[in-house]
Amino acid sequence: MKSLILAGSLGLSLLLSGCVISVDGHDGYQSDWQKQEKHNRKEVARLQPNLTTGEVMDRMGVADFSEFVKKGDDQYHVLYYRTQRVDDDGVTTKDECTPLVLKNDQLVGWGNSALAMLSQ
Repeated sequence: MKSLILAGSLGLSLLLSGCVISVDGHDGYQSDWQKQEKHNRKEVARLQPNLTTGEVMDRMGVADFSEFVKKGDDQYHVLYYRTQRVDDDGVTTKDECTPLVLKNDQLVGWGNSALAMLSQ
């Protein structure tokens, strides 16, 4: 009888055990895009005005999007880095990115307010 109870307990414990995988970033698991967003947010928070394009790219890596605008004698380069997920569709869009605005190869601002100054 004891061996039957022991065998039943062992079988039941095997049936009830399992592996739980968290896919939403909890319990220490993060996907590659979550790690990249976290890295980008950390680096954006550490940015300082007047960094060159090369210095920004050394810190941030390759931008998700890049734009160039010339206004008068000034050249503007806007680099977009993904910092937050909006849609869970596997596609990065500009609304999921933080823009970094460089004027004549110097970082002059970041975020939507910095981008808005270009349209003034």
